[in-house]
Amino acid sequence: MPRTGYHMLPGNPVEQLFWGRCYIEKAAAFSYYSKGSRIRNLIHNLKYRGIKEIGYELGRIYGLSLKSSGFTSGINLIVPVPLHPGKRRIRGFNQSEIISEGISGVTGIPVETNALTRVVPSSTQTRRSRYERWTNVEGIFRVSAADIVSNRHILLVDDVITTGSTIESCVCELLKLPGVTISVAALAVATI
Repeated sequence: MPRTGYHMLPGNPVEQLFWGRCYIEKAAAFSYYSKGSRIRNLIHNLKYRGIKEIGYELGRIYGLSLKSSGFTSGINLIVPVPLHPGKRRIRGFNQSEIISEGISGVTGIPVETNALTRVVPSSTQTRRSRYERWTNVEGIFRVSAADIVSNRHILLVDDVITTGSTIESCVCELLKLPGVTISVAALAVATI
């Protein structure tokens, strides 16, 4: 599985996705997401077949790389990108939470699953243009635990970053709180 190594490259292509859109400290993705790629198949098995062990183990593997490179230095809270409660009920779990637990298991950084809430369901992003993705997620997140999140350096975790619209929407909401800084990690990034 080809790894990006972006966690060791300041100004990498994942960070560049957010330049001029929202402020993040640093961003990285573990592997490249493309049609037929191994990481795509693994993420599909996690999300649609419910094989949670895949997410946890990939989170652990990536967490080890993030920790050993110093990427997680100064980060004191992991926040997974939330699913809408309706989608979570259907799927039975949030894949970003599973990945976050794996990262937490090796870094010791606690996971806060109630920090951010998806208040509006959004339909799938897979066949949308960049603009449609952005409008599909605009204003759909709310901070639900301001006291826990304030004055923290947060690692925001997702499974796949394509255009960055979902992450941008989360970041914009979290940055409304005092003293919050945000870094981003994902298992995969769509080929940029």
